[in-house]
Amino acid sequence: MATMLYRLGRSAFRWRWLVVALWIGVLAAVGIGASRAHLGSDSGLAMPGTESQQAADLMKSRFAGAGGGAATAQLVFVAPGGQKVTATEDKAAIERILAEVGAGPQVASATSPFQAGTVSKDASTAYAPVTYKVAANGLTDASKNALQQAIAQGKSAGLTVEVGGTALTKTPSAGGASEVVGIVAAALILLVTFGALAAAGLPLLVALLSVGIGSAGILAVGTAFGLSQTTTALATMLGLAVGIDYAVFIVSRYREERANGHEPREAAALAVGTAGSSVLFAGLTVVIGLAGLSVVGVPMLTKMGLAAAATVVVTVLVALTLVPALLGFWPNAVLSRRARKGRKAGHGGAAHGSVDAAANGAAATGAGSAGVSATLNGGARWAKWILRRPVPVLLLTVLGLGVIALPATGLHLGSQDNGTLPTSNTERRAYDDLAKAFGPGFNGPLTIVVDAKGTPDPKAAVASVAHAIGSTSGVVSVATPRFNAAGDTAVFSAIPSTGPSDTKTTDLVHAIRGERAQIDAASGATYAVTGATALDIDSAAKVQHALPLYLAVVVGLAFLLLLFVFRSVLVPLKAAFGFILSVLAALGAVVAVFQWGWLANLLGVHQTGPIMTLMPIFMVGIIFGLAMDYEVFIATRIREAHVHGNEPRQAIVSGFRASARVVVAAALIMTAVFSGFIGADNALIKMIGFGMAVAVLFDAFVVRMALVPAALALLGKAAWWMPRWLDRVLPRVDVEGEALAKRRAGHEVTAAVTAEADESDRDAQTAAV
Repeated sequence: MATMLYRLGRSAFRWRWLVVALWIGVLAAVGIGASRAHLGSDSGLAMPGTESQQAADLMKSRFAGAGGGAATAQLVFVAPGGQKVTATEDKAAIERILAEVGAGPQVASATSPFQAGTVSKDASTAYAPVTYKVAANGLTDASKNALQQAIAQGKSAGLTVEVGGTALTKTPSAGGASEVVGIVAAALILLVTFGALAAAGLPLLVALLSVGIGSAGILAVGTAFGLSQTTTALATMLGLAVGIDYAVFIVSRYREERANGHEPREAAALAVGTAGSSVLFAGLTVVIGLAGLSVVGVPMLTKMGLAAAATVVVTVLVALTLVPALLGFWPNAVLSRRARKGRKAGHGGAAHGSVDAAANGAAATGAGSAGVSATLNGGARWAKWILRRPVPVLLLTVLGLGVIALPATGLHLGSQDNGTLPTSNTERRAYDDLAKAFGPGFNGPLTIVVDAKGTPDPKAAVASVAHAIGSTSGVVSVATPRFNAAGDTAVFSAIPSTGPSDTKTTDLVHAIRGERAQIDAASGATYAVTGATALDIDSAAKVQHALPLYLAVVVGLAFLLLLFVFRSVLVPLKAAFGFILSVLAALGAVVAVFQWGWLANLLGVHQTGPIMTLMPIFMVGIIFGLAMDYEVFIATRIREAHVHGNEPRQAIVSGFRASARVVVAAALIMTAVFSGFIGADNALIKMIGFGMAVAVLFDAFVVRMALVPAALALLGKAAWWMPRWLDRVLPRVDVEGEALAKRRAGHEVTAAVTAEADESDRDAQTAAV
């Protein structure tokens, strides 16, 4: 593997103009495709195999126009304190406002609350449902202004008017200005780490190109595959983070090889052959985690995972080819100022190398500075500090992350509705007014679909079902059933006594479904429960049931991959254990902030509530990939030193000497990029951005920088143990560049022998003369 990548890096350096032209051509091609396409909006969460989805599909097939996605609005009218909306003046004002709203060209209907019976029992509040002919993103400014004018007119008449529904819903941003702040922070970290503007700019350039290709590609195929803006935002988030990190590791290794005395082309080839191997396998673990989301069986999750995985694949390819090509244009610009001055001062100096010197130089090339240099930098000193007290460090890290993970035991999955919006939004105020006037369950009605096909009297059968469900404890009221044109299917809503995210509502849905056999036998019809609330409940159950299978698949595949890479049984197990700690701690932090409200105001969380259904499993997939990234980068350098002769404890110090600084920089960069998405309006993106930021901090700085060296110190030589039969069966994947080092050692020793022979011949000829 290392030899193949070595050749790839050498070729990319040599044919740099061609490589750059090819990637620019790819960007132009997908850009042209993207310019002719458009992404759809998030059309909702489909959950194949669940009762709520089956009922929704039945509605769509039996009722004309069902599920069309047309925009809706709820005009909520609240009378001043002590008054009623049924008073003559207030009623006239409401009718006047509805007449003006209903006259809009895009309005399909605007029903008076006095005709529809949508007035609260105390007559303090009423609402008027307004339906449109187009989807929310198709509404004109005139239609939206009409709703805003209704609010102003109601205020002039002494009424409070708020607008709920989807008509005024704004498209949530993916990150905005805060995303730019994250990129700027990443640039500053790179500049501090490398001390050279070119070295800081190159990873950013590579990451932006990767994200540009990935995002444009998603946009180009978005219509055909039903991809949304959320998919693009997640792909962008991951592409930026891993793109910068992968380029950082290759550039850092290039600078290391230049410091070992190699000329630019050779240093670039060695960097791709060694650090590039780690990048390749780290990228594969991320792809496994993201593509593995398809086993959950949720179409939206599958699309998001595969799109993000494709972006990561592009990022790996760009890092392995474009980075050495760009190094070919500016071979010295990425070096530190001290290194550039040193090269100028020593330029032109000649030194003969003996056979021993050549062999030693080749060994340095193979092991890198990790195993050769005696200088103790911050990473080496940190590793030595850990090695002096491995047991306390191991216990402290496990217990600390365990405490942070405790809130995850109270994880409650659901959806984010208008009740989680800030109170400055009219949709949130309408939500609160309706809950106050009609009860908390009004905002989360259950939709009951009754299939009376084949019954002697469909209307009587439906009435029997409605009466039975209405008598169920926890149901406040049921609406009048509405039949389809054929008269064999009916739909009615049941209002729970509790809110959409209340656990009692979940119990109610299970209770109604549990009565099905008895009610079906009595009525002769069958029914199913659906609606947004029921879909959330079913989605949470499906995700929770699928999580063990998902973890088994991705952890199993990654274990095999790491088994190939490290040829060890215990190192992959340690990596999996560290991943579990990181993900549980991150989920605990997410629950504490978004569900319990800790630090909510600081992070712009306006209302606590359930954790979005898909968020935990998607975050697990991403954390898994990133956790394996840092494991591969650190453990590879430790194993590299061990393979080249270091004792286990010294190999840990050598590995941290070579990798700690760049891993810390990479983790800070990822944290900065992910933190930039905390400012997103999209609740899912905000949660994932925060979860990923804290997960990277926990995994990089606690697990990989503390738990890993402590565990390896306690394991000693056993860390690299593998049964002989398994060692013979597994294919050899040379990530450390051992074969590359041997090859270079042979070449350099041969060259040195030849040079000494030539020198001896010249000396003999001179003496004879």
